[in-house]
Amino acid sequence: MIGQEIVRMEHISKSFPGVKALDDVSFSLRSGEVMALLGENGAGKSTLMKVLSGIYEKDEGSIWLFGDKMDVYSQKIAREKGIAIIHQELNMCQHLTVSQNMFLMREPLKHGLVDQKKMNEEASAILSSLGVDISPTALTGSLAVSKQQMVEIAKALSMNAKVLIMDEPTSALTSKEIDDLFKIIRDLKAKGCGIVYISHRLEELRHIVDRVTIMRDGHFIKSADFSEMSMEDIITAMVGREIKEKYPHIETPVGKVVFEVKNLNAGHQVRNVSFSVREGEIVGIAGLMGAGRTETTRAIFGADPKDGGTIILDGKEVKINSPRDAIKAGIVLAPEDRKKDGLCTKLPVRSNISLPNLDLLSDRFGRVFRKKEDDMSHKSVKDLNIKLPSIDTNAQNLSGGNQQKVVVGKWLARDARIVIFDEPTRGIDVAAKVEIYNLMNTLKEQGIGTLFVSSEMPEVLGVSDRIIVMCDGRVTGELSRQEATQEKILKLATQFESKMEE
Repeated sequence: MIGQEIVRMEHISKSFPGVKALDDVSFSLRSGEVMALLGENGAGKSTLMKVLSGIYEKDEGSIWLFGDKMDVYSQKIAREKGIAIIHQELNMCQHLTVSQNMFLMREPLKHGLVDQKKMNEEASAILSSLGVDISPTALTGSLAVSKQQMVEIAKALSMNAKVLIMDEPTSALTSKEIDDLFKIIRDLKAKGCGIVYISHRLEELRHIVDRVTIMRDGHFIKSADFSEMSMEDIITAMVGREIKEKYPHIETPVGKVVFEVKNLNAGHQVRNVSFSVREGEIVGIAGLMGAGRTETTRAIFGADPKDGGTIILDGKEVKINSPRDAIKAGIVLAPEDRKKDGLCTKLPVRSNISLPNLDLLSDRFGRVFRKKEDDMSHKSVKDLNIKLPSIDTNAQNLSGGNQQKVVVGKWLARDARIVIFDEPTRGIDVAAKVEIYNLMNTLKEQGIGTLFVSSEMPEVLGVSDRIIVMCDGRVTGELSRQEATQEKILKLATQFESKMEE
């Protein structure tokens, strides 16, 4: 029955070595509602949902599902009860097909063998219901991140979930895909499915959310109907203080051109790209998904091969054939996929910060000075307010926002001339975003050129001094902070070249 309580968690506590992730937390969910679970990175949201889905075992507390108290609980029991979770970090087997991922360990059988035909047909039907054009026989690893995200959603739907947990489901989706997802959520609500929605994109909430539960530092703060709370109330409850300025911006004297890219070409998605960055300014790169923004940053940094073009730093051409060349020249990159390209997740924070800086921390024989390494790590942690038990904590045990700060922190010790941020605030909370913006402003004040890619239009408009717009692998326009509007950016971002033959 719609509106009936289907999940109740009371006095849940969960500890990991050196940190208490959940402390006496309570939570409830009704059938046919969307509950937004909100809080800063490290608040305990994902941990609570992993307890609910049986991935983590609670230390204390009680769980009721559909009126029954769960004295024995596991991931298998949660799945059998109809609880499905879509994780923030994609969790699929890249070497398997889409349908194999969707029905992994639940494959339909025929005469004791996997019925591949039926599995592909069922996968195709679910994908079609989502309105996405993905072949069930495609290798998952060959798909773009946004498509992989839709496969994760399709997998959850294939389980006929009664409780669906979505952890940052829109972080890698286009605007159209987000609209499609919201339609799916409304359909699931109408069928009585209870949905837990975790997102740092607070502007999304008004489209789908019924109630909110807010957490902070592992504690339950409050629960209320969404209609009873303003966005300012939500943010204050999340961070424990009022955030006066969402996009802090400072005016600094703009100096000489410090960095130039001329006629850069790399594959099909970077075509004759040219732009410049001056001392003391933040240059944003805007565009729709597939515009070539990330590919441009990777080509500049030497992570992907270039087909041609010139890179000039402080008036001199620099040859960059690898990330090592870029780092040595003073060009550093905080990449879009922090786990894949920016972190060694199974190594401690200390090692993540020191690895790209070993030339600064060791003698000519390659021996690393431990005190220098400690000092560098502690300074990065302090400067960026990274929340962690110690610098020896493995990076994989940090929240998404704190992982992002570690990626940024490892470059702070270097004498960088250009810092490139690719989607630096994806999947992190509003307070952590402000800290990243303030870091950009600090770099700006120091005369360091800052280049950043973002898919969030208000962020680009709020933080940038100048905006480069890309479409179809090309630069289609440039706007000053004063003249830039969402409409002007969108117009430039949709200037596709005609592919019709004359």
